[in-house]
Amino acid sequence: MAGMNTALNATNMDSRRLGKFLYWQGWRVTEIAEYVGEKEPTVHSWKKRDEWDRADTVERVGGALEARLVQLILKDGKSGGDFKEIDLLHRQLERQARIQRYQGGGTETDLNPKIANRNTAERKRKARNDYSEEQAERLMEAFRDSLFQYQHDWFMARHERTRAILKSRQIGATFYFAREALIDAMETGRNQIFLSASKSQAHLFKQYIQAFAREAADLELSGDPIVLPNGAHIYFLGTNARTAQGYHGNFYFDEFFWTFRFEELNKVASGMAMQKQYRKTYFSTPSSMAHQAYPFWTGERFNKRKAKKDRVDIDVSHAALQMGHRGEDKIWRQIVTILDAEARGCDLFDVEELRMEYSAEAFENLLMCQFVDDGASIFPLAMLQPCMVDTWDVWAEDYKPHAIRPFGDRQVWIGYDPAESGDSAGLIVAAPPAVPGGKFRVLERHQFRGMDFAAQAEFIRSITKRYWVTYIGIDATGMGSGVAQLVKQFFPNVTTFSYSPEIKTRLVLKAYDVINKGRLEFDAGWTDLAQSLMAIRKTMTASGRQYTYTASRTDEIGHADLAWALFHALQNEPLEGQTVRNTGRIVLSS
Repeated sequence: MAGMNTALNATNMDSRRLGKFLYWQGWRVTEIAEYVGEKEPTVHSWKKRDEWDRADTVERVGGALEARLVQLILKDGKSGGDFKEIDLLHRQLERQARIQRYQGGGTETDLNPKIANRNTAERKRKARNDYSEEQAERLMEAFRDSLFQYQHDWFMARHERTRAILKSRQIGATFYFAREALIDAMETGRNQIFLSASKSQAHLFKQYIQAFAREAADLELSGDPIVLPNGAHIYFLGTNARTAQGYHGNFYFDEFFWTFRFEELNKVASGMAMQKQYRKTYFSTPSSMAHQAYPFWTGERFNKRKAKKDRVDIDVSHAALQMGHRGEDKIWRQIVTILDAEARGCDLFDVEELRMEYSAEAFENLLMCQFVDDGASIFPLAMLQPCMVDTWDVWAEDYKPHAIRPFGDRQVWIGYDPAESGDSAGLIVAAPPAVPGGKFRVLERHQFRGMDFAAQAEFIRSITKRYWVTYIGIDATGMGSGVAQLVKQFFPNVTTFSYSPEIKTRLVLKAYDVINKGRLEFDAGWTDLAQSLMAIRKTMTASGRQYTYTASRTDEIGHADLAWALFHALQNEPLEGQTVRNTGRIVLSS
């Protein structure tokens, strides 16, 4: 007790300093004045002149440490614990001093002196994307073990200068060619170039490559492009002619039957593989016979402007190309239908179930590789292609698909359409034009299968949390009424449609006006949305008294659901478009 009194008496020799420390500990001015034996106005004067309230945390903690240290040093009869505390307090004061130097414009070395020594010793940095021979062997083994028989055909034909493959949906072409390209890059050091309808679609190949390397060989690949230690570059490009130039290597042309201006782009792409060491691979699901790539597939382009005696006959029937065949034009072609895939090892489908779910026309087109004659379609492919853009390039300024708020505080409209069977539904998130007469943008599209009404409504609710949704349009005919009722609970102003020939006509005419005037944009890789629109036909009602518009609505991919969902979203703009007079909806300037 006597020791403590001595310490306090010693500290009291500087009452002003002690008063500051006590104030920082939470003492009131009146209590401090009484304790140090000074008048209250005097303590108030110290507080004001020394700016006790303006001291930051570092200064207050330092003052407390110092006060306690003085107490202990002046204490009589120190114990072992006191000496330990003195040592600890000294170290803490040193740390406080380093913090103050750092705050005064110092570096991280002031906080941690060990940092200065981190880079003094020479270190070998591991090369980016480096891999061992053992990892390369594991990848090759995993690649070969994963092949179905028809994929083995592709592998055996990998040395062909040009391969063209017409295929069914979902049989693993993207999966296969991503792996093939990686293996070839590792073995030969050749560059690999993936061209897709859009850059977002091209990056699916990157994801497959990274996942394959990680799972099969515990190898992390990064970069865009991916650069291997042997110098091979793996590029992922959208079909923008400006960006698809100046590269050389094997190139893979994904969904080439759906790209806009195929002839122009193919000239650029072919230049990438002009050297004899490089290979060209085209693969796609079929689109329309009116597409620019169709003469390339049939050989008509090869025979064009050739003398009659120099022309060749190229059989592109399924019977001729089922097992793959190199034609007279030096192009190796193959057709792989879903039945071919099933017969040759692919056990991912129940074909009989698909036959029941698909209309005959849709089954032939999507799964049996039959081209569509879209002459009867309200929205032929030629009309849709100008709408199909590389969104990562064109929308880069204001749309960030991976952000928490992809479209910031700009408004969007939602269109939802259920299938008549209740098995499949389509949903569209569309950005309305920022200015009158501007373009709609389809930011997201989704298909639901096997989800109950509550789950679908909850998904719509999740979209309202990521976007500023100002309109939701739902087909409430039949199965859609359940979703509409649930959506109304969190979005009371939901607009519902009860289908009739008149309503369908109004929906289609509005969409036709928008698309025909070039006022719609969606990602060029979304061939399912394009197919959905191409499926819309004009037909007579059962009574034969009026026209209506129909499409198959029972497809696995929601073949028409996406189209009708889009129509519901577009309908929020009047038929004549947005004008000063006709609407009071919110309009944001860009």
